[in-house]
Amino acid sequence: MTTLTRDPARPAPGERARNGRGPRLSGPAWLVWRQHRAAFWTLIALTLLCVVVMVLLRGQMMDYLDTLSSSRRKPGSLPPDFEKYSYRLADFGGYLGYLPVLAGVFLGAPLIAGDLETGTAKLVTSQSVSRRRWLTTKLAMPAVLIALSAAVLAAVFSWWWHPVKTLTEQLEWTSGIFFDVTGVMPVAYALLTFSVGAAVGMLLRRTLVSMVVTLGIVVAVGVVWDRFRLDLGHVLSVSTSKGVGPGARLPKLPAGAVQQGQGAHFLTSSGDRLDWTTCLGTSDDSNARTACLESKHVIGWSVDYLPISQMHTMQWLGAGIMLAVSAALVTFIILRARKRLL
Repeated sequence: MTTLTRDPARPAPGERARNGRGPRLSGPAWLVWRQHRAAFWTLIALTLLCVVVMVLLRGQMMDYLDTLSSSRRKPGSLPPDFEKYSYRLADFGGYLGYLPVLAGVFLGAPLIAGDLETGTAKLVTSQSVSRRRWLTTKLAMPAVLIALSAAVLAAVFSWWWHPVKTLTEQLEWTSGIFFDVTGVMPVAYALLTFSVGAAVGMLLRRTLVSMVVTLGIVVAVGVVWDRFRLDLGHVLSVSTSKGVGPGARLPKLPAGAVQQGQGAHFLTSSGDRLDWTTCLGTSDDSNARTACLESKHVIGWSVDYLPISQMHTMQWLGAGIMLAVSAALVTFIILRARKRLL
């Protein structure tokens, strides 16, 4: 007579490798996946769907560009009927801009608040799993999935945008539609809002309230970011010295550059810059205004701009700030959980 020491339906250690099955989640990782698998699978499905749509739309755009005759397309420009493809690109970039909102409100906010509200956190931490291990796993799994999804979407969208990003003013890289959804920015932005949601959920301990508050904070962060995004760049200037009278042209900006400020400035012989409204109210006579400008030694125009070559540097700087804030929030969550969680 033998004593049964293990469940015969469960494979012994090492047997899983022999029967061809791969590794499975266990412990806190298994629990986190089971709890949030609907949200995780939804994020994966949406990512794959967006990738497929972007690949198809880019293919249509490239087919259209390839079929253009040389008479309809000038070097460095796009025909007027390209607008519908520009709108598709800009609209999809706007849709991708909602990823940080989804990460913060639907993944971050309910993550800890749901467990605190239902008592799951108390049950889990009363077992052999430590609070730190449970909380680390709780934060790491969705963070990795969010980062991977954001990175994939950013890479495919950048691949779609790259062939035409310097050919039309409708696709300005300084716009959040392109700046915030390409490069490293989507990853950092989504992780920031996810960390905000997780911190709010731990503090408020109620799922619905945490989601509403997180939404408000994410919107506020977006407003502040839109206001200060371009301050990360170094504004350059280009000027002319052939006068400002009839026939005088404004200086030409490099390809992909975006003009900054309210407009062009008058440039004087001493290098000073005057607002374009200078001498505007002296008289309705153009000769009088010309004489006024000559008395101020105006010799040409000066225009401020941001070159597209600074885009990646600005993105990495902005991403670094966001990741630093995210790290601070995660540290706050873990330290507070050690003292007061349940």
